[in-house]
Amino acid sequence: MTTGTLSGITYYPVKGCAGTALPTATLTAAGLPHDRAYAIADEKGDLRWQGGNPALALITPELTGGELTLRAPGREPVPADGGEVHAWLTDVLGAVSTLVRCPTGNAGRLHVVSRSSLDALNRRIAARDAAPVPMDRFRPNLVVDGWDVPHTEDGVARVVVGGAELAFTEATIRCAVTMVDQRTGLRSGPEPLRTLADYRRVAGGGLAFGAYFEVRRAGRVAVGDEVRGGA
Repeated sequence: MTTGTLSGITYYPVKGCAGTALPTATLTAAGLPHDRAYAIADEKGDLRWQGGNPALALITPELTGGELTLRAPGREPVPADGGEVHAWLTDVLGAVSTLVRCPTGNAGRLHVVSRSSLDALNRRIAARDAAPVPMDRFRPNLVVDGWDVPHTEDGVARVVVGGAELAFTEATIRCAVTMVDQRTGLRSGPEPLRTLADYRRVAGGGLAFGAYFEVRRAGRVAVGDEVRGGA
């Protein structure tokens, strides 16, 4: 059993847009409530993602009392249920865009990343004389400090945190989203994918960083909770 501390909880009300940090949350079989409950579609109905639309990172959803509001730099906030939301999104993204609901949300998955994994990656990036990347490049739901061995999240079958129990499902395969600066909404690669390619390539050619877990036992979690991982 390896022990750490839960240092971050984040959910993403609109898929691909900015996340909202929480001090505490109740995990259910569906994962974090309201995580990826909405998405933004293009004129064909395909969902937009940061790899193709990095400006999504500049849209900050705010969910209060069940009402969703969207904010972006230099623009007036817009209610999600208002008739002007689609025109607002189209203006922000520079292409026809529509806000849609995602009935399955994030399909019950939680994305977990340990601080030691990020630290190990940034040491390798620094060795190339490149700038370190922040945790938000990987858009985790839960961040764990204190797991001393990098990528512990890959090797634990079960995690107990607060009143919840999680089960490992698969490693997270990374894409171009990790090269988007979440603060500017601009692509700023080639890191971290260039360095991940040196040591995190898996069967099939993908680059793994972080892991997905499903909720086996629902329960409340809070920043500061002990996180125990084991077989």
